[in-house]
Amino acid sequence: MDLFTFGEETGDGRLLADRMRPETLDEYIGQEHIVGKGKLLRRAIEADQVSSILLYGPPGCGKTTLAHIISRQTKGEFVRLNAVEASVKDVREVIERAQNAKALYGAKTILFLDEVHRFNSSRQDALLPAVEKGTIIFIGATTENPFHYVNGALMSRSTLFQLEPLNRMHSLTAMRRALAEQEKGLGFMDLRADEAALEHIAAMANGDIRRALNALELAALTTPPDSGGAVHITLEVAEDSIRRPTVKADESTQYDVLSAFHKSIRGSSDAALFWFLYAVEKLGMDPIVFIRRLIAAASEDIGLANPQAMVQAVSALEAYRNNGWPEAKLNIAQAILFAVESPKSNAVYMAISRAMSAIDELKSAEVPMHLRDTHYKGSTALGHGGYKYPHDFPGHYVKQEYLPGAISRRVFYQATEQGNEVKIRHNQVLRREQ
Repeated sequence: MDLFTFGEETGDGRLLADRMRPETLDEYIGQEHIVGKGKLLRRAIEADQVSSILLYGPPGCGKTTLAHIISRQTKGEFVRLNAVEASVKDVREVIERAQNAKALYGAKTILFLDEVHRFNSSRQDALLPAVEKGTIIFIGATTENPFHYVNGALMSRSTLFQLEPLNRMHSLTAMRRALAEQEKGLGFMDLRADEAALEHIAAMANGDIRRALNALELAALTTPPDSGGAVHITLEVAEDSIRRPTVKADESTQYDVLSAFHKSIRGSSDAALFWFLYAVEKLGMDPIVFIRRLIAAASEDIGLANPQAMVQAVSALEAYRNNGWPEAKLNIAQAILFAVESPKSNAVYMAISRAMSAIDELKSAEVPMHLRDTHYKGSTALGHGGYKYPHDFPGHYVKQEYLPGAISRRVFYQATEQGNEVKIRHNQVLRREQ
């Protein structure tokens, strides 16, 4: 546990990203939708009236910087805990100090909890009573979906602010400030950075300002000066200073990508193929997760409109099990494209939904007498029998009741006019007219 400090080192020992961290909202880059002029969070920070909040957004988007600005703006005590290291004991110590400060001096305490998604349920429970009573003001920062990781009671007592990913223009702004700033930045150096070099770093940083500034500093400090003592950061130098980032595949991201894949099956071959390959090749997800979802979609979204979609999907699963990755890539892609280009129907899904609703309505279902088992002596005496064998009738169909009497007129499966279901629908209409 520590008071809110950013970087233990001072002077030249601190990294450029720490030295250039904004001290005020006017210096803050991005997130205009929550801290722009007149916005709620900006007004609360400037008036030192911040209530419990959750800051949710990708790495490098400014969550910790916002907390830093709040720490400089508040007249109360600002305490920072890291969820990876903090224990229940640490939380209770903060709460005890906050109670004393409030009782003795009427002072408030703001607790900033970084990486709150790493704070398990028991530690969150220890924090909750103090938040409820107003003993502490809670600020949590997370890169993960808080609805998956923060308990409902804490969520309901906090205002959620979703920070948007920053872009290359934000990174360029931060780097240009650093190049111009004499005291905290690199302005004290005889330094020239080509525009192409800055553009490359901004593109590779992918919206992470800290990463962009780290790369700029690395380029500046490792490039030999020319005979006149000037340092020139070229595109080649920039390319050596930053590499394409590894995409982080946390649980929330995996759910989102899988959701995008399934929804794309309903409408876009290009998108379905992209999300599948992106997940496997870039995020390192298991192909079998997507094949299983494809098999489910073959019934949920296509069904009898094209039964071959199920055959293709199951064949892709067999190909993957036999050949592995990447050999089965083509087989899986074929099954995906076949599914997307198939006529769509959710009639199977809706039939199950209607049947389940009927089951919930009935306390029990009595099997009609003519459908009951007659393969034993005495069945006739019990009134069993009278079943009409459809193959003995024209068209191999005869009208008779198959459902329990209480729901005898219910229709669960309603074929659409998509693909193969056109013929099924036609047959259904004919049977109902008999």
